[in-house]
Amino acid sequence: MNHANVFVIEDDEGLRYALQRQLAAAGFAVESFASAEEFLAADPASGPGCLVLDLALPGMNGLELQRRLADQGRPLSVVFLTGVGVVPQAVEAVKSGAVDFLLKPYEDEALLQSVRRALSQAERGERSRVNKELCRRRLARLSPRELEVLGLVVSGSTNKEIARKLGISPKTVEAHRAHLMRKTEADSVVDLLRLVDGPRVELTGATVGD
Repeated sequence: MNHANVFVIEDDEGLRYALQRQLAAAGFAVESFASAEEFLAADPASGPGCLVLDLALPGMNGLELQRRLADQGRPLSVVFLTGVGVVPQAVEAVKSGAVDFLLKPYEDEALLQSVRRALSQAERGERSRVNKELCRRRLARLSPRELEVLGLVVSGSTNKEIARKLGISPKTVEAHRAHLMRKTEADSVVDLLRLVDGPRVELTGATVGD
């Protein structure tokens, strides 16, 4: 897990360096920034990672940066730090996906535990994103008719039922099934179910997946 990046964004120079030293000593790869704008301008390494983010930053504040990154689809989890325990902001941060909201002065072990949870969440999100993209690419290989057949297969229809619904022969259904299995690299109906479970794709006029 510790190969993932931790980005510290804190305008207090002394605290920023203290956070960087603490996290680096715990084995994390750490970069630090004095502001949200500095972080965005640096365009740090993509991939799963964690932000240790001050809420009350000058310029763009922590919540605004969290929303910006969400809009960009960046796989970064957030641990907020703040010197003021403001409940509405904490609620908004958590609703927007923050892993934790720690008050300064924070406990060292609480911070490390929050960062570990945040990195685990980010890496799960990245694995899910990569898997969905792979599924989309495989599904994109299918013709409109093969997508129709796939939708009926994963809904539990037999070849005869599919043939009747589509007005084609059972042998043609078998041919379509063979083609779609080959194109999607699936070995079974279970594989097909997993394939359509992630991406949002139109199958037989209905949206399957999230």
